[in-house]
Amino acid sequence: MPLHIYDTMQRQKVLFVPRAEGEVAMYVCGPTVYDVPHLGHGRTALTYDMIRRYLTWTGVRVLVASNVTDIDDKIIVRAEQEGRTEPDVAAEFTAKYDEQMERLGILPPDSRPHATQFIDKMIDIITELIDLGAAYVVEDKGVYFSVGDLTEYGRLAGRTLDQLLDDAGQRVDIDTDKRSPLDFALWKSAKPGEPSWSTPWGVGRPGWHTECVAMSLSALGPGFDIHGGGDDLCFPHHQNEWAQVTAMGQQFARLWVHSAMVNVAGEKMSKSLGNFTNLTEAIDAAGPRALRLLALQTHYRRAMEMGRDALMAAASAVDRLDAFYRRMATANVDLKSGDLDEPSITAFRSAMDDDFSTPTAVDNAFSLIRSANIDLDNSDLSAAGLKGRTAVTTFAVLGIDIGPQEEETTAGPSDQEIEEMLEQRGQARADKDFATADNIRDQLASANVVIEDTANGVVWHRG
Repeated sequence: MPLHIYDTMQRQKVLFVPRAEGEVAMYVCGPTVYDVPHLGHGRTALTYDMIRRYLTWTGVRVLVASNVTDIDDKIIVRAEQEGRTEPDVAAEFTAKYDEQMERLGILPPDSRPHATQFIDKMIDIITELIDLGAAYVVEDKGVYFSVGDLTEYGRLAGRTLDQLLDDAGQRVDIDTDKRSPLDFALWKSAKPGEPSWSTPWGVGRPGWHTECVAMSLSALGPGFDIHGGGDDLCFPHHQNEWAQVTAMGQQFARLWVHSAMVNVAGEKMSKSLGNFTNLTEAIDAAGPRALRLLALQTHYRRAMEMGRDALMAAASAVDRLDAFYRRMATANVDLKSGDLDEPSITAFRSAMDDDFSTPTAVDNAFSLIRSANIDLDNSDLSAAGLKGRTAVTTFAVLGIDIGPQEEETTAGPSDQEIEEMLEQRGQARADKDFATADNIRDQLASANVVIEDTANGVVWHRG
């Protein structure tokens, strides 16, 4: 079936019709760089990387913009606490974020705007909103957007304007100088020592919501296809982005896509709950492919469990995938090139075209591997190869490469040296020189090389 995507604004799956045929423009809200990335950052990045990879595989050109918020209250607070400058804090944690994204195999965006690079664009947007009567200046405080004239304000959050007013104070700041409790800051007047820029209405810095409007429109233009981010950003951040662009009479994102939160031990992950988990440590413990597999096994719109047990189970599943690859290689079955099982590829596309149903796609791929193993047991190499290649292709489209990994081959003996040592071990065993055979096994084990003696011969891999 044609691709259908769940649109948060419409609260339903809708047929995806891109702005330009054969091209998709997607904006993904990036990090506010004041601390190291956590598992929630990883889940969000993996979600939109999956979407990008799948669309690209279908033959679509995907243009991705993802921002860096490098000026924000939290950055200012950390800089003050540590006696540093805000640019220094932002640079450090941008680098740490980038390092972990690279480890996860996240494809870099085509455009990566930093908020501080677009101050002039933000000033232009705010000026236009003031001229339109959609924003107003509060002396010594800044500029606020006037929500009252937007009857559909709250639609993205699934709330009416009246409902949001009743809830005011829970998610928004109360300020008696504002015309409505829901009005939000477009520009904040500078406090002593804070980063600031000069504007027609005073010295200050931009509000978060205006930053993303300026960056997304600059990178992708009006009416771009997908605006993505975690569902914690739906309100107020994304709702307030939409409000500004709508007030200017422009089309904003055609579809709003939101990935769900991460749970640790059944609780939503947050610092206040004490279960804020460092992404670096999770990758160190389980490996990047395990994190990706775990993310794929839960639909992106459902909250997912990323505790230690779940991560270790995913790591074990990756080990099984690699063991399958080694078994096929030992049997001289080519998993990289050759025909694919077309009904299975059709099923893969059907699952992914149904709002990116990766759990179904992954389950189907594992089923193919189980069936291929049975075929290999029965010496049906042709059937095993057809199913195995299809499974490997499925995982590759989703960003998981099966088999020897680059980082596994950078230290210790080379592949050729290992093969030569195994030949020596095999000869020693044939000569009943078990001491020499055991010594070779121990040498390989110390180099993190695992040997498996199977009915089809010796299989090895790096641990």
